[in-house]
Amino acid sequence: MSIQKTLWGSLTALVLLTGTSNVAFAEMPAHSSEQTSQFQRIEQPLGLKVGVAIAGLALIGVELWWFLLYKSPES
Repeated sequence: MSIQKTLWGSLTALVLLTGTSNVAFAEMPAHSSEQTSQFQRIEQPLGLKVGVAIAGLALIGVELWWFLLYKSPES
């Protein structure tokens, strides 16, 4: 039970730390003629963004399970 409390406490701390930052982000220029960088913004489909986010969260979940909750079978 203490492992679950530790896991939930760690996840809560992570959410609080990443969600309360006061960092100001630079805005992207509205037109490509206003860009001064050699990089250009490429719009991605919403389904792709959601899929990548879900896959990333699933991989993080698998890693947390593997390192914190997995018990190897005794041979």
